[in-house]
Amino acid sequence: MMRISNPQHKTTILRYNVYMAKRKKKKGLGGLTIALNKIARFNYSIESTQEAGMVLEGWEVKSLREGRVQLKEGYVTLKKGEAWLVGSHFSPLLSASTHINPNPTRARKLLLHDYELARLKASVDQKGYSILPLRLYWNKNRVKLEIGLGKGKQNHDKRATEKERDWNREKTRLLKSS
Repeated sequence: MMRISNPQHKTTILRYNVYMAKRKKKKGLGGLTIALNKIARFNYSIESTQEAGMVLEGWEVKSLREGRVQLKEGYVTLKKGEAWLVGSHFSPLLSASTHINPNPTRARKLLLHDYELARLKASVDQKGYSILPLRLYWNKNRVKLEIGLGKGKQNHDKRATEKERDWNREKTRLLKSS
């Protein structure tokens, strides 16, 4: 480390380090979450998850920064050895450029390795799983999508999940009060 003789310069460096520490603390481990798909976890039992990159246009990134995206009706399909996010809705901003015709529900290509695609394809074909978008978030200034391999729940499974959630909530209340 270099010695600094100017005392004002020392405080500037210290202030910068404090600023960077606060900034890193704010972000958290998983990055900043843009959108969640809570319905997917309610309707499906998720077996495994993995991270995928996305190919986006400029107006889509701007709308993501504003948080104008819905993953609720989205799903992932595999076509010709590529993964595509279909059915999710990216709302265009009013200030979008006039020479671009934004399509909010277009299919967006997902970036995955070949071995990941092969594993997903085998699970979907043989075991009857579905591939669902779970969470959209920022990771080092890139948009990442957490996709999950899930099997559909039946009504009695959903009721059991709700009962378990209610019991856990009640347990924490009892522990806090005593």
